[in-house]
Amino acid sequence: MKALIVYDSYFNNTEQIARAIGDGLREEADVEICRVGDAKPEQLAGFDLLIVGSPTRAFRPTPATTAFLNKIPKNSLRAVKVAAFDTGLAIDDIGSPILRFFVRIFGYAAKPISGKLKGKGGKVVIPPEGFFVTGTKGPLKEGELQRATDWGRRIAEIGGN
Repeated sequence: MKALIVYDSYFNNTEQIARAIGDGLREEADVEICRVGDAKPEQLAGFDLLIVGSPTRAFRPTPATTAFLNKIPKNSLRAVKVAAFDTGLAIDDIGSPILRFFVRIFGYAAKPISGKLKGKGGKVVIPPEGFFVTGTKGPLKEGELQRATDWGRRIAEIGGN
């Protein structure tokens, strides 16, 4: 299986998660990891699995991630398995009750990423996943890198079948 992980990252937390997911996939897949600004839709040809991740910014993916997803031609992911992830504060760690309320309504970035990938014809192999930071700039919460590696392994098991 040939896998591509595309990510955006402001404070390196999402990049660390992308790399940990790649580590989990490597036992079963040939993995390429690239920042969203370096990814081109034509580069997607030949990949069996596409994973896209972004920090959550205002309840959605970063503008660069959204632009990348929008550039993918419709139905070009028909033969591709897809998955999505994000990074952000856990809802219980958000101090403001108003912000917690809005997060419950609007959610995080991974769900809209997954929806865009599915809309481009991709087959979602695992529900979108969120990984958590301890503050706006991080660092990642303890155990998140291992959780990301394990998530990558699960995708490899599912995606390989």
